[in-house]
Amino acid sequence: MTKPESGLSRPIQPMPAAVKEALEEHGLVAAYQARPPYQRNDYLGWINRAKRPETKERRLRQMLSELEQGDVYMKMDWRTGRADVHGD
Repeated sequence: MTKPESGLSRPIQPMPAAVKEALEEHGLVAAYQARPPYQRNDYLGWINRAKRPETKERRLRQMLSELEQGDVYMKMDWRTGRADVHGD
């Protein structure tokens, strides 16, 4: 993990190849990039921390589903352009 340049106070999580491929395969790269840096970082950290492959896959599917819906973040309502509630 590297120290962030994006204004995040947490270390930036690496993008696993499987996540990148899934975003490309589902046409969700732009939706992912449109999310605030803290959300992108949180999703990656959440997926990366899973120990079991099944858990990683389930978390990846949830992220993809939320990106498709557009108004959900970690099973919570979220609106584009909303103020950064995490203060990062």
